[in-house]
Amino acid sequence: MVKVMFPGGFQNRFTLLAAMIVLAQMLSACGSSSGSVESTGLSAAPASYGATVQPVPAAAGSATAYQLGAGDKVKVNVFGEPDLSGEFLVGDNGRIDLPLIGAVQARGQTVTQFQNAVVARYSGGYLKDPKVSVSVLNYRPFFIQGEIGKGGEYPYKAGLTIQNAVAIAGGYTYRANTSKAFVRRAGEDQEVEVQTNQRVAINPGDIIRVPERFF
Repeated sequence: MVKVMFPGGFQNRFTLLAAMIVLAQMLSACGSSSGSVESTGLSAAPASYGATVQPVPAAAGSATAYQLGAGDKVKVNVFGEPDLSGEFLVGDNGRIDLPLIGAVQARGQTVTQFQNAVVARYSGGYLKDPKVSVSVLNYRPFFIQGEIGKGGEYPYKAGLTIQNAVAIAGGYTYRANTSKAFVRRAGEDQEVEVQTNQRVAINPGDIIRVPERFF
């Protein structure tokens, strides 16, 4: 048994004992705090925590996302069959008339879906194991109106954003509310308000409206 001797009188021994108790409590608190972080898996929030990010629609060039519509021009290549290949326009009825098989539904279909439909139709007694590729040559236009230089219909370009669209249409008028705009997506009935300081993608057939600023 080890006997601990405290220097000085009772008051010195009490002061030293109190200091040791405080030190032990501090060490226990540190260990407890570290353990709770590890057990819950929490980590410091990133610098961007709380920032709102506006979703950007899929680019029109994506065969898995973009849906064909009236006014789109596509190239259909049936390998080994030049008479069946060519450039075709999606009609107002949403269909494309192809040699031998006639009208094929295109509106609302992705490029891949339309390509598979063409293969299926040619396989139905016309060709044996047809190989078909489809690509978009020209997208249908987008529309812009409201407080911009020149509203109307404009050719779509891949990667178009709302800022590009305003610039193509001659920029804002002096009455324009430059902080927001309204976009009605192709095939939708309702407008969606968007902030112009965000990167908002525009797709073929979209209608943009730039509102007036209230003084």
